This record gives sequence, C-alpha cells and structure tokens, in this order.
Amino acid sequence: MPKESQGQKRPADVIGCAVQVARLSVGLETEALRKPSGRVRSGLAGAKARAEKLAAEARREIRRKAAQARWNQ
Repeated sequence: MPKESQGQKRPADVIGCAVQVARLSVGLETEALRKPSGRVRSGLAGAKARAEKLAAEARREIRRKAAQARWNQ
C-alpha cells in the first residue's frame, strides 16, 4: 500500500481507495494519524518564541516583506 505524507495506509487501486475514503467520512472506519515529529514540534515552538521576542514593528516589517514577496512572484 502506498503511504501518504501523514502515514495513512490507503489501497493502491482507485475503487478500493474511494470505498475506504467513503467509509472514513461516514465513520465506519477510523484512521490513526502519526504525531508530529520532534523537528516539527521544536520548529513550531521556536517560531512562537521568536514571535513573542520580536517587537511589533519588527513583526510588521516581516509580514510586509512576506506579502510583497507573495504578490511579486
């Protein structure tokens, strides 16, 4: 069975996958997802700590640069 990004196991054929997705959406089956890795958790914690440490003006400048980069692609 192919694995998706979060570790779900799904059938490789289209009909089997559709049946399983339908059963999951109705609640006849449950699917256990993996916990985020240590890298993900530490990255989120580091981002939160950085945001708390920065001044409001610095956060505003970072947001402005990010928005400008998105719109000027």
